[in-house]
Amino acid sequence: MTGEPNPLRALTLDRLRRRTSMKWRTYPEDVLPLWVAEMDVPLAAPVVRAVTEAMERGDTGYSAGTAYAEALARFASARWTWDGLAVARTAVVPDVMLGAVELLKLVTGPGDPVIVNSPVYPPFYQFVTHLDRRVAEAPLGPDLRLDLAGLEDVFRRCVADGGRAAYLLCSPHNPTGTVHTAEELTAVATLAERYGVRVVADEIHAPVVFPDARFVPYLSVPGAERGLSLMSASKGWNLAGLKAALAVAGPGAADDLARMPEEVGHGASHVGVLAHTAALRDGTAWLDALLTGLDDNRRLLTDLLAERLPGVVHRAGQATFLAWLDCRALGLGDDPAEVFLRRGRVAVNSGLPFGTGGAGHVRLNLATSPEVLDEAVRRMASVLS
Repeated sequence: MTGEPNPLRALTLDRLRRRTSMKWRTYPEDVLPLWVAEMDVPLAAPVVRAVTEAMERGDTGYSAGTAYAEALARFASARWTWDGLAVARTAVVPDVMLGAVELLKLVTGPGDPVIVNSPVYPPFYQFVTHLDRRVAEAPLGPDLRLDLAGLEDVFRRCVADGGRAAYLLCSPHNPTGTVHTAEELTAVATLAERYGVRVVADEIHAPVVFPDARFVPYLSVPGAERGLSLMSASKGWNLAGLKAALAVAGPGAADDLARMPEEVGHGASHVGVLAHTAALRDGTAWLDALLTGLDDNRRLLTDLLAERLPGVVHRAGQATFLAWLDCRALGLGDDPAEVFLRRGRVAVNSGLPFGTGGAGHVRLNLATSPEVLDEAVRRMASVLS
């Protein structure tokens, strides 16, 4: 026990509906929003204190120093027993996806392929396409884990003409909650070196891993020295609106990261950097309480689906606060999210934008109270009656 109360039980729906963020303002008030990756929690006290003190000081200028990277390095050592995060090989970026764009600019050129494991977080497709790169899918296997043979085949095809390619790895994986093992990531590193593919790992959900799994930083495995990673406190502590993330380079990618333009770092919020630093440095007890609550919720969701929507196939994820639900047996077509919204007044993410493997699926946000989760599943089940 952490001594911290479960933050998922702290707020009523009435209080949550006063929020002005995307989660709460996209749909009418009769809709339960369990879609975008915002959590229904109060902020951790150390984060509130850091931001409040900054406001009182008028400390709202430009960010400086390495406190964020130092806090992440200490967190990585304590949480993942990884001491390989060198502060000198880090750079502040505005957020993880904009950081991914900047790293992909460093290791690929216009028209080059960027490999993704579908179904995957929709901005992977959007940002890569807007960057004038092309997406190459390497779908997950039927078990929702990396299909290494399929990945090798895509690597081989992407570099067959002698060009450059990158692999945008989602670790832990969004939307499935899969936590890649050390063996899987070592195999990825081996393949990447064999084919000259540069790996950029989105590790934003790394703090949100359940006790039955162990997060392995990509840069910690043998052969990943030329890899690049992106990390942030935003998902673990609900800080998406306080923009700040870190790009981290392996020893063999330090020169690449050094080529990132200085102005990229100015896109991060100074207040965001303070908040993320406080979360990583002083917010671990709050995070542990959150993880206990989320673990309870993922078990509750499994039970609720078995009772009320037995046609839904759900493999409980090992990480993230997102659940990937296979609704194809319900007969609701390729976009069951539209039916759940229109007839059940529950907003979940449509699986279609997640790419190959997304049709007939939805992504549901577990980071709410047990009562809201119960009501959401009840509403979803009601569309079948």
